[in-house]
Amino acid sequence: MTTHRERIQACLSGETPDRTPIAFWRHFPVDDQNPEVLAASTLHFQNTYDLDIVKVSPASSYAVKDWGVEDKWMGDAEGSRRYTKRVIHKPEDWEKLKPLDPTSPHLAGQLYCLRLIRKNLNPETPLIQTIFNPLAQAKYLAGNETLLAHLREYPEAVMKGLDTIAKTTTKFIESACELGVDGIFYAVQHAQASTLELNEYKSFGLPYDQKVLEATQDLWCNMLHLHGTDVYFSLLRLFNFQIVNWHDHDTYPSLSEAQNLFKGTLCGGLRRETLVFEEQAKVKEEAEDAIRQTKGQHFILGTGCVVPITAPHGNLVAATKSVKSLVEGEK
Repeated sequence: MTTHRERIQACLSGETPDRTPIAFWRHFPVDDQNPEVLAASTLHFQNTYDLDIVKVSPASSYAVKDWGVEDKWMGDAEGSRRYTKRVIHKPEDWEKLKPLDPTSPHLAGQLYCLRLIRKNLNPETPLIQTIFNPLAQAKYLAGNETLLAHLREYPEAVMKGLDTIAKTTTKFIESACELGVDGIFYAVQHAQASTLELNEYKSFGLPYDQKVLEATQDLWCNMLHLHGTDVYFSLLRLFNFQIVNWHDHDTYPSLSEAQNLFKGTLCGGLRRETLVFEEQAKVKEEAEDAIRQTKGQHFILGTGCVVPITAPHGNLVAATKSVKSLVEGEK
């Protein structure tokens, strides 16, 4: 039998795998506050759906809690927590940030979670860890409104903070690599026209992305997530990712357009709304359309972002069965 690793590697290299790979992920609110419970929830999810990539989805605050932020679970459908305390208020606060060591409590907790998952996950199943890029972490520290105001009024102060965040993130990735992850899921939230102009992103986002991503060069399964609408897909030319994931139903480019823009592998095709509100037949129809658009080449079936925690089990099963039924139908 083809293993998950073999299937993904065939897909990345442009070969035709035995079937279209599939990967989707979700948050585990409340469970994500304990490394052991998050590991168990992640493994249970994988054991239920048998996905080709396991993407670990901690609360976004794991990356910044050791700097003093606080957050709370308030029932968000995506499984995200709300920030209740920020630590950046004045421009000079950016310069006060000190680099964190991976032994800091919350970073160390996430590394422990990874260790548990890697130990108990089939070694032939690719494992990737969520990494929020420095600008996203800066948003969590300050709030987006404060971050954008400071970027434009006090750029030098913010850049010092971004440099600190980048150093901390690099050390965390290096520690994750030692635990045997196969790649990272690199979440970029500000590379969209409604948030920053492209030149602004190239000034405040790109340099720190490039610093952080140096630590991922030896990994073979790195996925870039471009969050939001009107994303700057052209940035892919400046990165070295094997896979890109974005809200392909909600923003340019479509899957078929993206294949002309990116030589790597695309991940998407399923609307989150479909998985939550529609019938199983609609899930299969969307999967078939995505595979048709990409001709099944360099393509992983998935969603544009996290699967809402309200998505019915039956629809997730239908998504996994859709790629297998297509193969069975061709025999």
